[in-house]
Amino acid sequence: MKLESTGCTDPGLIRAYNQDSYYIDPAGRFFIVADGMGGHAGGEEASRIATEEIRSYLDQNWQSPQSSSEILEQALSTANQAIVKDQQNHPERSDMGTTAVVIMIRPSELPVCGHVGDSRLYRLRESQLEQITEDHTWIAKALKIGDITADEARVHPYRHVLSSCLGREDLNHIDIQPLTIENGDRLLLCSDGLTEELIDQKIFKYINDAPNLEKAAHTLVEAAKEQGGHDNITVVLVSVKA
Repeated sequence: MKLESTGCTDPGLIRAYNQDSYYIDPAGRFFIVADGMGGHAGGEEASRIATEEIRSYLDQNWQSPQSSSEILEQALSTANQAIVKDQQNHPERSDMGTTAVVIMIRPSELPVCGHVGDSRLYRLRESQLEQITEDHTWIAKALKIGDITADEARVHPYRHVLSSCLGREDLNHIDIQPLTIENGDRLLLCSDGLTEELIDQKIFKYINDAPNLEKAAHTLVEAAKEQGGHDNITVVLVSVKA
């Protein structure tokens, strides 16, 4: 299986700083997007710590006999612990936290995705774009049980309230799930700066119509900015080829 990938990040049009981070493993083994919160210094530091800790843990434990699911869950847990420790050492950043979404692909196992928060993974297969992750937000829970409609959710004042994120001593919600990928699939990891501005139909169109991944990534970011660019915008795109 051959993977092609690209990524880009932008502060958007409102914020003067970027609290997002992303990482693409040069060997195509794993991909990370993190969206920090807690002010300029706090958010940037939280997403940086998460990305570095996850990358380091996966590097060091890649050959572990543990399953990919176990390794990835521990990587996210280790990142959470590192952020909590930094909060304790730097009280001025005590309210910082970050989302994270990660894909891990080992040759001998089914790929896995892990996430905390509302950064998302999508899979585009043929003519369908599917959201693989489920947002860890109050609004996602309300939408799932039918308390609100999808249209109401997009403008609800509580739509950004997270039910889980990295940087919490009581973290108890790390989602790990298997991920099936086939030849021709395209995967999108993104922060909510993209999905806040673009509906899924638009995301599908910009990826599907682009001549290559790099053009698709930049088109998504620019389209989100054209719709207001109210938050930092980060996208990582991965194309699967036999």
